[in-house]
Amino acid sequence: MIELSEKSVGFGLIGTITYDVISTAAGRVFRGLGGVLYQAAALCGLGCDVFLHTRVGSNLWPQVKKVTDNWPTFHDRGIQTVAGPGNRVFLHYPEKGERVEILESLVPPLEPGPVINDLSCFGMLILIINSGFDIKLKNWRRIVGKAKCPIWFDVHSLALSADLHKPRHYRPLNEWKDWAEGVDYLQANLEEVAAMLGNPNTRPTQERLGYFGGAAFEIGVKSVLITLGKQGVLVLTPKSTKKMKAADVCRVVDTTGCGDVFCAGTAMKLASGANPLEAAAFGIKLAAQASRVSGVRETYALVRGFKVKSPA
Repeated sequence: MIELSEKSVGFGLIGTITYDVISTAAGRVFRGLGGVLYQAAALCGLGCDVFLHTRVGSNLWPQVKKVTDNWPTFHDRGIQTVAGPGNRVFLHYPEKGERVEILESLVPPLEPGPVINDLSCFGMLILIINSGFDIKLKNWRRIVGKAKCPIWFDVHSLALSADLHKPRHYRPLNEWKDWAEGVDYLQANLEEVAAMLGNPNTRPTQERLGYFGGAAFEIGVKSVLITLGKQGVLVLTPKSTKKMKAADVCRVVDTTGCGDVFCAGTAMKLASGANPLEAAAFGIKLAAQASRVSGVRETYALVRGFKVKSPA
């Protein structure tokens, strides 16, 4: 029997741990662990118990273990090691436009059994599609069918082409409803919404965003959260649509993982009883602070400090 931390909400987390090599137009290069560990770092930094279910390359596991052993509320029994380097990703942020992503290696999709066995520990379940190969749809449907807790789904790399060793591109994601049905909270950026609308090369208008929200609500989604980068977040519910501005940051170091930290902060507040707007407001502030540092270790430390300074 797993013991949860005092007053903690347990979060089930499904996604992929990556090793990222990040470059910017200014010539800066960052290397380190990434992927689903950004959500885990932020949730653990906020004092939440996190049950991560993923597969990780055996070559990468010692680094993961070294970092997460310092997070007291992190539970790693759902992590399975597989032979090889794991998921290695190259990310480049140009001066303008979308980032360039190249996936060099990956791990097999997660099996659902261990997740289903842990469902009773979760106050909320979060799926982030970090690689596009994280879990098969049929297995995700099995998990959703068994879950009794609220579910958050971040579309992320599901909208990208299944390419290896070359830049990935957005593709029409016509099957998005099969993934999102039964989910309570749906997160995506504008490009991912465009892919779900079937036109990945056409940025959606306000009318099309409203149409997308309506389609999501028809299959049971309670709130759609569309991240807009520097412009903030668009929060859609069946009763309202509100654009929430991004918080100001004096010095941005690395924006990698900011959407993941937004997810963690917003999900934590939702699980604690906040409404979507209140929760998103907290998530935006937390994500803005996360842009001041680079890496999952630094994100955890920053969120710990943010927690102390911020009211619950």
